[in-house]
Amino acid sequence: MKKILALLFFPLMCLAQEVKFEAATQKDSYSLNERFVISFTINNEADNFVPPNFSDFNVQGPMMNKGGASSIELVNGRLITKRILQTQFVYYLVAKKKGKFVINPAEFEFEDKIYKSNPLTINITDAVEVPKDPNDPSYLAENGVHLIAEVSNSNPYLNEPLTVVYKILVNPAFGVANMREVKTPKYNGFWNQELEFQQLQPQIVYYQGKEYKMLILKKVVLYPLEKGNQLIEPLSLSMDIEMQMRKRFGPLSRIVIESVPKTVTAGSKTINVKSLPENGKPADFTGAVGNFLFKAKPSKTKLKTGESFDLEIAVSGNGNLKLFDLPKTEFPSSFEVFDPQHKEEVKTPLSGMNGKISDTYTIVPQFKGKYTIQPIQFSYFDLGSKTYKTITSEEIIIDVLDNPNFTATSSPIASNKKEVIKNNVFQFIKLNSNFESVTKKDFLGSNLFYTLLFAPLLLIPIVILAKKKKEAIDADVFGNRVKRNNRLAKKFLSDAKKQMGNKVPFYMAMEKALHNFLKAKLHIETSEMSKENIQEMLREKQANENDVEQFMQLMNDCEFARYTPSSDVAMQKDYDKAVEIISELSKQL
Repeated sequence: MKKILALLFFPLMCLAQEVKFEAATQKDSYSLNERFVISFTINNEADNFVPPNFSDFNVQGPMMNKGGASSIELVNGRLITKRILQTQFVYYLVAKKKGKFVINPAEFEFEDKIYKSNPLTINITDAVEVPKDPNDPSYLAENGVHLIAEVSNSNPYLNEPLTVVYKILVNPAFGVANMREVKTPKYNGFWNQELEFQQLQPQIVYYQGKEYKMLILKKVVLYPLEKGNQLIEPLSLSMDIEMQMRKRFGPLSRIVIESVPKTVTAGSKTINVKSLPENGKPADFTGAVGNFLFKAKPSKTKLKTGESFDLEIAVSGNGNLKLFDLPKTEFPSSFEVFDPQHKEEVKTPLSGMNGKISDTYTIVPQFKGKYTIQPIQFSYFDLGSKTYKTITSEEIIIDVLDNPNFTATSSPIASNKKEVIKNNVFQFIKLNSNFESVTKKDFLGSNLFYTLLFAPLLLIPIVILAKKKKEAIDADVFGNRVKRNNRLAKKFLSDAKKQMGNKVPFYMAMEKALHNFLKAKLHIETSEMSKENIQEMLREKQANENDVEQFMQLMNDCEFARYTPSSDVAMQKDYDKAVEIISELSKQL
């Protein structure tokens, strides 16, 4: 009888052990503006899932779904029902362009073996018109969210500031969740700085005759560095639009929350940058544009030889303060002048840079006398009058008095000569000698010869012992599985730290880390991971009751956090909690 049952259930046992990894989509042809789904289904554990490259598509996901099926095994004459885990990763895609695209296989590792899914070929055709169905959530989302980029000046001069403010407008009846940047704009040809600002409550505004909730997402100050038409790439956002819809369930109807994935873009902007006029441009103009004040001020004008004073050359006002060089000047040859200390006290509000930049020279006069520092000129282009202006500092007289306690390091006549310093004039005289024999010994028959001859023979026992040790380790299937699960727990905990701020990948990595920790410490498989079983086994291992409760709570949080809004602070808190609980349970188990 036992043999008959074994023959009956042997095919089922083989089927349960076979790993299947499939990629699927509803059809093989979609329109350019049509959103479609690709799913990857695995009838086993999928801790090391690696998705394919979706570079030709705008992607939302993954959404991970876990399910299972039951199989029957015959063990020692007894029928045992075993639950087989099934994992599914779902991606929502929208093509970026027309054509035929091949989605390469995804991969995952199980028991040190790499499994690959089947490739998919997708044909993308022309965009089709979205049907105007007022009850269709996709149509409502299409017309209920707008992303705009407001440019303060589309025709500036070189180095004239302009601002780009990105705003999102949402239908007041809609909610927005899981908003993230799909494409970040690049500002090639511009000096740029993104401003920090405090997020306020959404404002009610009117756009194209309709009422919207408006929220400012980003403020950027730009200074054009190249003339001509400069392109500002678009900002693109991906989000889930949540709306209340009334649906019928038989004779009754009720309000349900519909969630529709959506990608919006602000569109690219072209800035026509004008070159500065050549008429009236000063010869010493270095690119300063704005409205400035200029000064050259010494710290003192009367001192003794060998004493130092500072000369500050400073420009203050509004304009491109970080984008031009301060003017230089010539100093008397009897001044020892050190490299200037550059200092910037510049703020960048929405109106552009303002503040002060300066070069401070430290100067040491070497000889007495009266010395003149000639006036210094600073030229800039004034945006108000659209003309060039030049500011000239006053002449500076430095009165240097005699200092009998100071000896000059150079003379004014030969100040351009450099002093040559010789080091190691006298070398150390060696008192001991190392003599070597003129007659060399033959290598054949020497100690080194016999050492090299017999060394390989001594290594043979070591190699045999090492080989036996490796075979014993390889034969220890249980121990290797524990080590592998320990490595995976550490790996996914590290992956979670790297994904801080990306909610779905972060909590997926956290959940995998917790699962592999349990596999390593409790010696169980994923199919045995029910909450009651985990709690019972932890208590049998005499784990602290409070730590067990916290561990189970953390597993629940990771499972549900992927589908609820979450902040960076909450992710950091969950990560710190996971590290602490895993550490405590590791000591107890």
